[in-house]
Amino acid sequence: MPLLQAERDALLKPLATVTGIVERRHTLPILSNVLIRKEGETLTFTGTDLEIQIASQQSEGFSGEDFAITVSAKKLSDILRAIPDRAVVTFEDNEGRLTVKAGKSRFQLQTLPAGDFPTLAVDTNLRATLRMPQGQLKALLGRVQYAMAHQDIRYYLNGLFFVTEGSHLKLVSTDGHRLAFASAELEGNFDKNEVILPRKTILELYKLLAEVDDEVVIEIAGNQVKFAFGSIVIHSKVVDGKFPDYQRVIPQNNDKFLKIERQVLLSALQRAAILSNEKFRGVRLVLTDGVIKILCNNNEQEEAQEEVEVAYTGAPLDIGFNIQYLLDVLTNLQVETLDFVFGDVTSSVLVNIPDNENFKYIVMPMRI
Repeated sequence: MPLLQAERDALLKPLATVTGIVERRHTLPILSNVLIRKEGETLTFTGTDLEIQIASQQSEGFSGEDFAITVSAKKLSDILRAIPDRAVVTFEDNEGRLTVKAGKSRFQLQTLPAGDFPTLAVDTNLRATLRMPQGQLKALLGRVQYAMAHQDIRYYLNGLFFVTEGSHLKLVSTDGHRLAFASAELEGNFDKNEVILPRKTILELYKLLAEVDDEVVIEIAGNQVKFAFGSIVIHSKVVDGKFPDYQRVIPQNNDKFLKIERQVLLSALQRAAILSNEKFRGVRLVLTDGVIKILCNNNEQEEAQEEVEVAYTGAPLDIGFNIQYLLDVLTNLQVETLDFVFGDVTSSVLVNIPDNENFKYIVMPMRI
């Protein structure tokens, strides 16, 4: 009697959902595994790295007895991807090994006891429960996630600041050189809750959320946040640390206004970036009445120059930035026009969406 019989896709889809966080090489071998559990009419796949846990459930397309095993997530995933579409896959328990059969193919995989799998202890100290459409949360994350730090010694920057206050959800990310802020209105009125979610959690969440109106339920607890949507449940620990006061870095006195079409500026910067210095990635923006010049050069004395007609009011300005920081915001915002508000050559630039208080992007200048 097989443990499980299922169509390939009924196994591959939930498995693919959880494998993104599974570490391939880990000091604890079981963390390279996925926990597969069948209870009644529910088949659940669970992966964890001890900081994040993702579970994905399937309720149709399979049959078999109740069981629980752990097996290499990568090897099982590779096997299922290599099996033809719509093939029927059978799992059999073979004295501590899992035999996977499909057609005339047969694979034997090592297993580890399901009882040894380290599932995250759920924090029941619930502070707030939020509900919003998946698509809205995905769009919000898309506006800020690219500005998170990566492997910064200031560990609290390697994640996203997640704040509820009143009827608003605010998301903030910074790597110390630029900062992105986005907010949305929620149904309900919430106490102030502040947590820092790890970078890995945000990247997985952004990848798994769909651009649909189906609801995502967010539960904020003492040291944990839970996201539940569709057949997926994500538990994430929070980063223990104090996030910088982001409101202090938002420029208040900038007086030079530039309105520009996002796609026009993006295309010009992408062309100029071809000849930017690979290490420093500098770009000069030279602003005069009605025109912005974009200048890049590199160590080989090569130079790119772009000229774009714009609506600019203010004194002439010659200022430098890391071109990647400008490309990131232009790539991740799906709007037609943007406002750039400049100060002097030593002041950060503020990027806004016209008539929208729910987004801000600040970039520090660099000397070129």
